[in-house]
Parts: sequence; structure tokens; C-alpha cells
Amino acid sequence: MNQRRANLRAIDGGKAKTAHANEPAPKAKPAAKKNGGKAAGKSKAKLSKKDKQTQTAILGAAQRTLKLESTGLTTLNEALGNGLGEPFTRAVETIASSKGRVIVSGIGKSGHIGQKIAATFASTGTPAFFVHPSEASHGDLGMITREDVILAISWSGESAELSNIIAFSRRFSVPLVAITSRKSSTLGSQADVCLDLPRAKEACPHGLAPTTSTTMQLAIGDCLAIALLETKGFTAHDFKVFHPGGSLGASLKYVGDLMHKGDDMPIARHDEDMASALVTMTSKAFGCLGIVDKKGKLIGVITDGDLRRNMGDKLLGSTTSEVMTKKPKSVTPGTLASAALETMNASRITALFVVEKGKPAGIVHVHDMLRAGVV
Repeated sequence: MNQRRANLRAIDGGKAKTAHANEPAPKAKPAAKKNGGKAAGKSKAKLSKKDKQTQTAILGAAQRTLKLESTGLTTLNEALGNGLGEPFTRAVETIASSKGRVIVSGIGKSGHIGQKIAATFASTGTPAFFVHPSEASHGDLGMITREDVILAISWSGESAELSNIIAFSRRFSVPLVAITSRKSSTLGSQADVCLDLPRAKEACPHGLAPTTSTTMQLAIGDCLAIALLETKGFTAHDFKVFHPGGSLGASLKYVGDLMHKGDDMPIARHDEDMASALVTMTSKAFGCLGIVDKKGKLIGVITDGDLRRNMGDKLLGSTTSEVMTKKPKSVTPGTLASAALETMNASRITALFVVEKGKPAGIVHVHDMLRAGVV
């Protein structure tokens, strides 16, 4: 028995020695993991640095583009104050005196710019549409009449696709206005008015993709549209006719289209007791009460703020004229909703009375503006 126990102890001791002998191996694993972690950390740091360099390069390209295009616009502005001013004025006068439409045409990137210019003209009171030069050569020249004005766009002035439109304008004496950077080009030399844009460096690093040049074309088109708008006296009311939809159309709605009228208005006489007036003010739920004199003219308004300022035992026994704020803010039915909203914001009020000849014709609340999409 004793011998058996001795043998078992010997076996256990052997295992312990074996385990002890193998101890360094398990320790090597954490060391390998630790080294691997350092390697991963270095790799991650390198990636982070690379990402930062990429971000810097991307932002650098964007800022360089803006700087170059901004330089182009500055150069264009200086040109308008110098030699470009006279032909620009003639271009505006030519278009303004026309009885027809402005036919805008161009190919490639200039064509895309031309479509935007035509749309801007049309929305600001100058009838215009875009005619693709290739389609013009296959029948769309029939869209152009002798009373129209052609606005052709080509940076080089040598776009072959424009040749038939140029020939058509010369044959039928249709005024031709050119936007180009080469006055001596085919387009520039044939035009009645040539807007010779100054040369500028493209933002494209290869100097190939139209970038600065198209920005300048777009800008001169906007200049023409706004100059024509002001020459014709085009107002915000006229603008509304061409922009009935969307948030822009909503902001061009008139207050008269949104106001509450008749019995919906919270109105009280100037000599009415506050106990009665408060019932009216509460039931109409506009947060205010218009006060009128004997002739029915609006002379004041009572708001929640007026009630708080006059809170006390004497409030219900007072008359409306004693509590009201005199000379309240008001608008007319012909006021644009956007302008009425601006008045509300500036005065920090939520409702406005609409008056005609001094008398309340309605009331408009900021919630009416929200529902109409003005905000």
C-alpha cells in the first residue's frame, strides 16, 4: 500500500515537472498578442494619417476651385466696369425692345448653361426658351421668328453646331447676341452684339473641363436677367404669376388669400367692458382682440401681454380702450404673405390685423402661414 502511494506521488511529481517545464510556452502567447497589438496600432496610425492626407487633398481641391472661379467672377466684374459695359447695355436694350422671345442656344456645357439662362429669363418676365442647335438644324429653326432675339453661347465661338443658327439669324435679320471669349471668332464676328468675356484659368488642373468659364457664362446670364427685370419694372407681384407652386409660390401669396374675415375676427368696441371683451377674445382663439372706434376703424389691440400687464382687481371693470395697445401693427390684403411673416417676426407677434381704409378686413395668424407653406 505504501509502495503504491509512493508511486502515485512520483507520477504527480513528474506531471508537475512537465507542466513546469512547459510554462514559458503559454507566456509566449500573450507576448505575441502584445507585439501583434503594437503592430496593429502602428497600422491604424498609418491609416489615420493617410485618411487625414486624403481629406486635406480633397478640401484643397475644393478651395482651389472656388478661388479660381471667384477670380473669374472678379475679372468679369472688372470687365463690366470697363470695355464690356457698353455691349452689355446694348444687349439688354436689344432684348428689352424685342416684341418676341429670347431664343437661347449652345452646345455641350454651354448648352446646359443656356438652358438655365432661358429658365431664369422666363421666370423673371422675359419670355425665353432653349433651342438645341442640332435639333435646330433638323426643323427647330421654325420655332424662331423675325421678332425674336437669339442668344448664342460658345466659349470658343467656333462651335460647328451653331453655324446653321448663325446663318439663319443673318438671313432673316434676327438680332444675334453672342456670349463668347473670342470676339474675332465666327460667332463673335457675326453677332450684332458680342459679350466678349475675359479669359480666365479653368479650375480643372488639366485646363480642359469647363469650370471657371461656365461659371462666368452663368453669371453674365444672371446679370442680363436681373438687368432686364429691373428695366421692365418686374415686381414681386408679377413674380407670383410665374411661381405659383412650392414654398416660393406660398411666400408669394397675398395676405388677403389667407386671412380670416367677418365673424371670425376678434373685434370689440373701444368703450366695451373687459368682462365682455374677454369672452370674445377667448372664443375667437387668436390670442388677441382688435379694438375699433365709433367709425369702425382699428385703433388698438389687446394681447395676452396686455392682460398680464393689467392683471388685478380693476381689470374686469375697465374698458377696452384703457387696456389696449394703441397703433397696432397691421397689413393690407395686398401684402405678400412673406412680408407679413417678416413683420410678425420683427415685432414678435403671432397675429396681424388686415385693414382696408383703416377698418379691419381680416386677421392672419402665423399658423395660417405654416399651413400655406410660407414658413
